Amino acid sequence: MAEKSLWERTVELTIALGERILAPIERFIGKRSLVGDATFFPLDRFAWVEHVERNWEVIRDEAAALLANREALANFQDISKDQIEITDDDRWKTFFLYGYGFEAKLGVEMCPRTAALMREIPGMKTAMISILSPRKHILDHRGPYKGVLRYHLGLIIPEDAESCRIRVGEDFRHWEEGKSMIFDDTFNHEVWNDTDETRVVLFVDVMRPLPAPDAAINEGIVKAIGYSPFVLDAKRNQEAWEKRFLAQRGAQAAGAGTAERVG
Repeated sequence: MAEKSLWERTVELTIALGERILAPIERFIGKRSLVGDATFFPLDRFAWVEHVERNWEVIRDEAAALLANREALANFQDISKDQIEITDDDRWKTFFLYGYGFEAKLGVEMCPRTAALMREIPGMKTAMISILSPRKHILDHRGPYKGVLRYHLGLIIPEDAESCRIRVGEDFRHWEEGKSMIFDDTFNHEVWNDTDETRVVLFVDVMRPLPAPDAAINEGIVKAIGYSPFVLDAKRNQEAWEKRFLAQRGAQAAGAGTAERVG
């Protein structure tokens, strides 16, 4: 096995130290949360959800267009290296638009209407399209920080929806097209797609509602996370993938042009 680089070791150390430092803060956030401390949350506590659901077909159509280049899309662990602990194949693809203050230029360019809708979500910190292949199982894991909540919107869901499901803590849910769920991903969770069809969802992280001045402190912590080696590494990986994707697309276009001239 290749020796890890200094940067990789720095990222791992940052994650370990961050978990230790944030643990007491997360306990405090759970107690102060304006929406409670639960696995899943009532959607009526988040006024913006209705607007997103009204436009779900717009998001679905842009996500569906990505599937034409599915094999070239990034594996989640290729962008966020710590995901290698829960997935190590090419059956969980991701397409980023935003991540902790970073705008994925290619994502916004290819999904402009989705990106515009994401910018309207109060406290949006991360937004991406998550594509799960048939028979894929994402192993048990937890999210990095309790100060944000995770939002999923079903876009393309297998016909046998109940066989494509998520467990958060001890609670199970399954996705529905055009329908939302919001959960606390710091509860251990895992995902199964026990069908022969692909599952596509919109994946968004939003700030957890907190009273003042806790909300301002939480905002500062999330901003600091955006400058951590963990996030900067993901940003660098995303930019490198975008260059590879554009180069591949350019080569394909050039090849098609040559074929037309020869024909």
